[in-house]
Amino acid sequence: MEPNQINSRLFCLIFAFLSISGIDSSLGEYLYTTQWLEVPVDHFGFANNDTFKLRYLKNDTYATEPNAAAILFYTGNEGDIELFAQNTGFMWDAVSDRNNGLNAELIFAEHRYYGQSLPYGNKSYDSAKQLGYLSSEQALADFASILQEINPGNRRPVIAIGGSYGGMLAAWFRMKYPHMVLGAIAASAPVLQFKDITPCGVYNRILTSVFANAYSKDCSENIRKSWKILKTRAETDDGRAFLKRQFNLCANLTKHEDVDQLLDYLTEMYSNLAMANYPYEANFLAPLPANPVREFCWRFKGDNLNDTQLIQSLASAVIVYSNFTGRVKCLDINETATDRLGTRGWDFQACTEMVMPMCSNGVKDMFEPEDWDFKKYSDECFKKLGVRPRTEVEMITRYGGNQINTATNIVFSNGLLDPWSGAGVLRTPNNRVKIVIIPEGAHHIDLRAKNNNDPQSVIMARQIHLDTIKEWISQRYGA
Repeated sequence: MEPNQINSRLFCLIFAFLSISGIDSSLGEYLYTTQWLEVPVDHFGFANNDTFKLRYLKNDTYATEPNAAAILFYTGNEGDIELFAQNTGFMWDAVSDRNNGLNAELIFAEHRYYGQSLPYGNKSYDSAKQLGYLSSEQALADFASILQEINPGNRRPVIAIGGSYGGMLAAWFRMKYPHMVLGAIAASAPVLQFKDITPCGVYNRILTSVFANAYSKDCSENIRKSWKILKTRAETDDGRAFLKRQFNLCANLTKHEDVDQLLDYLTEMYSNLAMANYPYEANFLAPLPANPVREFCWRFKGDNLNDTQLIQSLASAVIVYSNFTGRVKCLDINETATDRLGTRGWDFQACTEMVMPMCSNGVKDMFEPEDWDFKKYSDECFKKLGVRPRTEVEMITRYGGNQINTATNIVFSNGLLDPWSGAGVLRTPNNRVKIVIIPEGAHHIDLRAKNNNDPQSVIMARQIHLDTIKEWISQRYGA
């Protein structure tokens, strides 16, 4: 699978995410009640009158004055909403710390077609006919329906909060429904990763710089060299057997597709390590040590490795990601981190509305050269799902792209260690949109629970978020 083909998988990863680190949802440390609301399958037409039950989670135990409490509204990503409720610690810290003086309840809204919010139950993914109602606009209308139910007349102030795709939704929710959403915290939201706005190679260039600067430049250089060496070794039976032994693979590499799967696994791993490059141990879809990129690169150092040594060093470094706990018996490259997060739904979104150009050149990045080819991408979508994206610029038409001069009350935060920061809003379009840059931040680390190892820039970012939320609420009440 080539870079263009794995675009949707990477995007799913980033969003459904990193929220899955920190607290084990099975422990139930954060408590909430489960609510359901019947909503239309199609908010924008009248030919289909089907409805379904949308799930959302609620906690109002920290609201000092429930009838006047603000609503911190998490705009759900492409995954089970309970994962996000258990792992978006910033929201829980904000309301539980009485020193913050924040009178608010928490709502976590599930995105349609993910988790348990399936419009057609087990048949929701059967064909494009059922999946055709999966879109960001329909999801935002779902969120508006929840607010209409729990906050009739818009009496209480609502702050949308989200990270990654959820951050995009939070910003767009404020833009599309400003009468219902007072403001939005949009963390690590690549709202500019669209045609003719952000160059297609930016993501991979930033990703490469993270590996180049983590320990030594040898790391990214060795990764760049590894692709050709791996493919060359995979051309013979002895070479494939060698790769199986070195990487401790669960299955033999017997055909071309098996080798491609190994390369896909490594590509996805590099993105995951960078996005979860936190200064403390975390469980981002896999248990990881503190500063995992540095740990990886420490094992993959050396500027004069021969081919065999390079593969051996790479295999040793991969263990940082694949078997940090030492409990995994062998590496199953067919099980990826995205599998548990609903890639089928995101694949559809990436093949319809969320077309986000990706490319690499092998010079400014550590990957093999691959141009962005919209026609090829469209053909792959049609082959896989029977759908094609209408255009490359549909999302710019819907939400404005970089022409958001009229936007207000949004905080866009981005960590400079996050490969997606290159598609984030890094300059304010006006004095009512705030920009927060986190030099030491990986993918929306500012929405995670506070940790003793948090860099000062992360602590400051969370304080800006909190102060801005309180400022918006005060303005609403005329204080």
